[in-house]
Amino acid sequence: MHPAMMGALVGAGVAILLYVADYTMIRKGATERAHRKHKNQPVVLDNTERKRLRSLAMFCLILPPAFALGFWMVG
Repeated sequence: MHPAMMGALVGAGVAILLYVADYTMIRKGATERAHRKHKNQPVVLDNTERKRLRSLAMFCLILPPAFALGFWMVG
């Protein structure tokens, strides 16, 4: 397999793992906050959390090409 293709696949895997891990941590924090405030409504993310996830998603879009370039330069 071409090194750039391998790098892109590794970068995509890292990006997905990073986004899912951060989403679950933010969701857990929002659930704990709702529990502390004794709210029985569905958990809602506030604006700061949504902006954080959006910026992380933009970073995750850059990861596969960056990893592809890095693997291609090394390999």
